[in-house]
Amino acid sequence: MDDIRQRLAFACDTARAAGKLAHGYFNDLSSLTVVSKGVQDMATEADVNTEDLIRAAIARQYPQDDFFGEESADAYVAKADAGIWVVDPIDGTQPFINGIRSWCISIAYILDDQVVLGVIYDPCADEMFAATAGDGATLNGRQMKVADVNTVAEGLVSIGYSNRVAPAATLEPLQRLMLAQGMFHRSGSGALSLAYVAAGRLIGYFEPHMNIWDCAAGILLVQEAGGQAYDCLSQDNYLINGSPVIAATAGVYSQLLAIVNGD
Repeated sequence: MDDIRQRLAFACDTARAAGKLAHGYFNDLSSLTVVSKGVQDMATEADVNTEDLIRAAIARQYPQDDFFGEESADAYVAKADAGIWVVDPIDGTQPFINGIRSWCISIAYILDDQVVLGVIYDPCADEMFAATAGDGATLNGRQMKVADVNTVAEGLVSIGYSNRVAPAATLEPLQRLMLAQGMFHRSGSGALSLAYVAAGRLIGYFEPHMNIWDCAAGILLVQEAGGQAYDCLSQDNYLINGSPVIAATAGVYSQLLAIVNGD
C-alpha cells in the first residue's frame, strides 16, 4: 500500500505539471495547429507534448512500468509482467481547442487487470480528483462521496457520445432517461464527467463506447467515492477495444443500467 500511495503522490505531481503545460497552450489557442484524427476527433501539439511530459516523468521514476497513452497508442508494445500507466493527456480536446474550460488530464495505473490508482486534474479549476483502490477518493485532499439520491429524477445524468457506435446507441437511452424524468448534461469530457459523479455533482454518467484512457481513472474515482460502475476491464483486450461506460451513485445505478439497456 505504501508503494501505491507513493505512486499516487507521483501521479498527482505529474498531473499538475502536465496541467500547467496544457493550460499554457489553452491560454494561447491561436498558436495551436489542429490536426483531425477522424470525424469529431482532433489533436494538437498540446496533446502530444503533454503526453510526452507525462511519459518522460514515468520513465524516469518507474522505468520498469508500461505506458499506454492516447496519442501514442498505435505504437504500443506491451512489456511482460509490468504494471501499466494509462493516460489521456487532454480529455476534452474539442472543448479545449474552442476555449471551453471542460477538459482535464487523466492518469491511471493498472496492475493485474485492476485499476489501483486514478487521478483526474482540472487545471482550469485547479481541482485534483484522486483515488487508490480500497482507500477512498479525494478532491484536493478532502474525502468525497457520490450524491445520496435514489432516482434519475433527482439530479443530472451526463451523457457522452461516441461516433464509434451508431447514434441510436446514445439517442435511445437519452430518450428513455427523459421519459423517466431525468435531466441530461454533456460537457465534452467523459473523464471529467466521471470525476463529477464521484464528487456528487452529477448522479450518473453513460457513454456507449469509451477508450480505456478516457475512463480508467474516473471509474475508480466513482467506485472509491461510494458509487457503482460497469467493469470496463472485464472486456477482452480492453486496452485496445474500449467498452461501454455506465457509472452512478449506488442508489441510481440499477435504474440507469435499465434505462441504458432498455429494460
